[in-house]
Amino acid sequence: MARIGYARVSTLDQDLDTQLARLKAEGCGIVRAEKVSGGSREGRVELATVIEFLRPGDELVVTRLDRLGRDTRDVLNLIHEAEQRAAFVTVLDPHVSTRGEMGHLVLTVLGMVAQMERRFIKERQREGIERAKAEGIYAGGTRRLDHERIRALHADGAGPAAIARTLNCSRMQVYRVLREG
Repeated sequence: MARIGYARVSTLDQDLDTQLARLKAEGCGIVRAEKVSGGSREGRVELATVIEFLRPGDELVVTRLDRLGRDTRDVLNLIHEAEQRAAFVTVLDPHVSTRGEMGHLVLTVLGMVAQMERRFIKERQREGIERAKAEGIYAGGTRRLDHERIRALHADGAGPAAIARTLNCSRMQVYRVLREG
């Protein structure tokens, strides 16, 4: 039986260190981490690897349920997939596990709360952007990727996969930048 940790943050400028330290302190021998949105499972390669790796009796551990996902259906599907592999899911804060029947109910409710919280965040963000536009101070979001560097690497003969590895981003992001320019 293995304890496998999964850590996630939404953006490249956020820090995974606190989650990683907590998962290791909880006895996770394997910890996978990624910087990608939890709004859906799309692009979450490390999570897919963890789920695929689960064996009977293993335990998938996350620090908070919203690290697993912010969509109730996705969270419940992930828990179901773990159970199909005879594995368990444990959330550390608050401490809830699928080892017991009550854990399923609590995780379902927490998943719904995480989804609702995501909707609230998006609504507040949208309101803030509209207010900033009305005041004439909205300049758009900050670029997370250096578009000029992507174009320069491509001009030097690097392919999209190599550029993505170099810049720690997805190939799809590289393709989008190359299509723009």
